[in-house]
Amino acid sequence: MEPQLKDSVTDGVATVVIANPAKRNAMSAAMWRALPGVLDRLAADRSVRALVLTGEGDTFCAGADISSLREPGDEQQSLAVRAEEALAAFPKPTLAAVRGFCVGGGSQLAGACDLRFAEEGARFGITPSKLGIVYPSSSTRRLTALVGPSTAKYLLFSGELMDTERALRTGFVDEVHPAGELDKRVAEFGQVLVSRSLLTQAAAKEFADGRTDRDAHWAEQARGSGDTAEGVAAFLERRAPRFTYGL
Repeated sequence: MEPQLKDSVTDGVATVVIANPAKRNAMSAAMWRALPGVLDRLAADRSVRALVLTGEGDTFCAGADISSLREPGDEQQSLAVRAEEALAAFPKPTLAAVRGFCVGGGSQLAGACDLRFAEEGARFGITPSKLGIVYPSSSTRRLTALVGPSTAKYLLFSGELMDTERALRTGFVDEVHPAGELDKRVAEFGQVLVSRSLLTQAAAKEFADGRTDRDAHWAEQARGSGDTAEGVAAFLERRAPRFTYGL
């Protein structure tokens, strides 16, 4: 099977699958190039309320396809950064569902998601020090924001892998689940995200990511959306709210 990104939408949740099983789902240059376009299309789909990124089979992503590192100049790294930034900028909640290896570019992509759920036994690592590569500054800042300076330096200096226990303790992952239970939990949580107000989520995502110039924008969106009135009415009437922002 040719390396590819596969996507589908079910019950409001888009799923993007990294599929290159012959190389542990390593990202080829073509896959890095394709990801921003896939994300743009899904972001524009009003039926999509959340996105899950995962790998095919028992591995999330083993990083960049090393053979593509032979491309001239910094092309490979710039492709990866553009894909990472597109994922971080996705305007709806994103969740990485991780099993097996999540290494190099795989950790770069997982770190660009809003949340990360992992299966026990997953391994995480960022390995540019093994290849003599300077890790991008934007990726380093995002990693440091997730795990703190000490753990970020440990990972970048050593290239060592960390297990799910340490990943959970340091904040790189948000939940860890036993083998065989990750898909069920991701599906359940996806429906939790779909049931909540996208207005709240979109504003919170920007604020949490450091935007400081959008208070007036989101106040205006809240006034015009109807989500607040619907949420209060649903609470008082003891029913599930029917939020409409973004539909």
